[in-house]
Parts: sequence; C-alpha cells; structure tokens
Amino acid sequence: MTFILLESVSMLNTIGIPVLIIGALGLIFGLILAIASKVFEVKIDPRVEAIMEALPGANCGACGAAGCAGYAERIVNEGEAINKCAPGGAAVAAQIARIMGKDAGAMQQKVAVIHCSSGGHNNTKWKYNYDGVESCKAAVNIAGGPNSCSWGCMGLNDCQKACQFDAISVDANGMRVIDFNKCTGCGACVRACPRNLIMLVPINRNVYIKCSSKEKGPDAKAVCGSTHPCIGCGICAKKCPVQAITVENNLARIDYDKCINCGICATVCPTKAIEDLLAGMRKKAEINPELCIGCTICAKVCPVQAIKGEIKKIHEVDKDKCIGCEQCVAKCPKKAIEMI
Repeated sequence: MTFILLESVSMLNTIGIPVLIIGALGLIFGLILAIASKVFEVKIDPRVEAIMEALPGANCGACGAAGCAGYAERIVNEGEAINKCAPGGAAVAAQIARIMGKDAGAMQQKVAVIHCSSGGHNNTKWKYNYDGVESCKAAVNIAGGPNSCSWGCMGLNDCQKACQFDAISVDANGMRVIDFNKCTGCGACVRACPRNLIMLVPINRNVYIKCSSKEKGPDAKAVCGSTHPCIGCGICAKKCPVQAITVENNLARIDYDKCINCGICATVCPTKAIEDLLAGMRKKAEINPELCIGCTICAKVCPVQAIKGEIKKIHEVDKDKCIGCEQCVAKCPKKAIEMI
C-alpha cells in the first residue's frame, strides 16, 4: 500500500508539475498578447467600412487600387477621387459622397469597344495554325501571332476571360461581341488585350472605328480578312461636320468630346471600316411653327446647313439634308424643335 502511494506521488511530480508550468506560461503569454492587441490596435475609420459596404465588391481594379478595400482606404486616408468605381457608377459615387460629405462630381459611363473587325473564323487571314496555349498573350509571342494583320485580333479570347461581368461573348463566327447592357467600363478587357484593340468610349456615342491597323492602304487591304480595314484615306475626316476625326499613322481616330453621333463618317468610308450603330434609325428634326421665334440659332448650329429661315420668321428643316445629330434641339431656346 505504501509502495502504491509513493508511486502515485512520483507520477504526479513527473506529469503534474510540467503541466502546471506549461499552463502558467500559456496564461502569461495570453495576457501579454491581450495587452499587446490593445496597445498596438490599428483603429479602422468607420468611413472605410461604410464605403466598403457601398462598393459593389467587384475588385476589378478599374479605380487603380488592388481591390475595393484598398480603394476605400485611399478615399478616406489619401483623398482619392470618389467617382472612380466604374461598376458602381454614379449611384455608388453618390453614396460615397454622402459618407465623405463631398460632391460626387460628374461621372461619365463608358463601355468597351473593339477596334478590329477580324479575328473570327471567316473574316481573318491566318498565317499559320496556332496550337499552343489558349491565350492571346502567348500566341502573339510566336512570330507575331497567327493573324496575318499584325494589328489584328488573335481570337483566343483573353478579353472574354478577363471580363467579370459576362459582358463579352463569342458569336457563331468566333467574333467577340460586347453586351453594352452588361459592360461596366471597368477596363479589365482593355488591359487583357495584348494588341490594344479595345478602348473605353462614352456609352452615349455610337460610331466607332473598327480597325487598328497602321499599315498603308494597300498593305492593310492585303492582310485584312474582313476586307474592312482603315486605309487612312482621310475621307471621313474631311466629311466630319465637327472635325471630330483625325488620321494619324494611316489610322482614323474619333475625338468623342467633339463627335455628335451623326454617322456621316461611316456613310462615306470607302472600306466600311467605321461602324454606326444608329444607321437607319436616326430621327429628323422638325420645327414647331407655334414656338419658333426665328432667332436663327438652330440654323447657325446645324453642321450641314439643313435649317433655313429669315430672322424673326419661322424656320424650316430640309429633311433630305438633316442628319439627325440633334444639335439644333439642344440649342433651341424655345424648345421648338422635335426629332420625329
């Protein structure tokens, strides 16, 4: 009996004392960590959390930050602009403005547009059959890519893979199609395209150059499988009533700050390299004689001289000349012009 008792005491000494020591150390370290967490606590500005809740959580990088959390912190701590969230748009900017007590400022919604009309199965001249990694960035590094046009689409859909909003699809001919209703203008596809074929343009503009080739006319025609390359002829620039088009390095460019959506450039382009989404759908201006005061402002702003009339007399619109640009509607002080 005495032997058993001595054995039990010995076991307690062997096991119990280390357990007590470890427990005591755990308690001490726990207290140290608790104190440290209080001393070194990083306090988060409640506005950062509020902005995080307002942001859509897309983490698309359109604002320039790595993610929505980074953007929220920049707004609060670095005075970053509050209207840089493309997926959130004006509504989110307004929420952030209320949180920060600032003016949201103007925010123009943009959408992605592809400036190329090749890259599909039946509208591309291929140099070789590419059988490597399914990536435009990979393909473009092999002899300049399979498209005969060195400015043309690779057709391997890096842009579609980059889009988080399912706004880019591929049609039956293998062409990428952008759904403007889904596009948020975040620019992820722009950054993904190794050929820089995609640009963000204002959503209220509907005329686009569908080419990025800087080759001279004959060379551009020779390699473009779509037969719709820009050949840099400059006819579009000459005919544009508001000088919104310039030609540089054999390629036409539209200045969307000047463009009035009239579509004349698309009509005169000899290679049909310009797409006009409003073709055949534009309304014509019509003057209400009961409201017209003959101020002549409409006639002065009309880019194609489709409105005539003497001062202080009712003016008239030549429907054959009217291009439906609505410049007269915007400037008429008496709201006497409608698009019909």
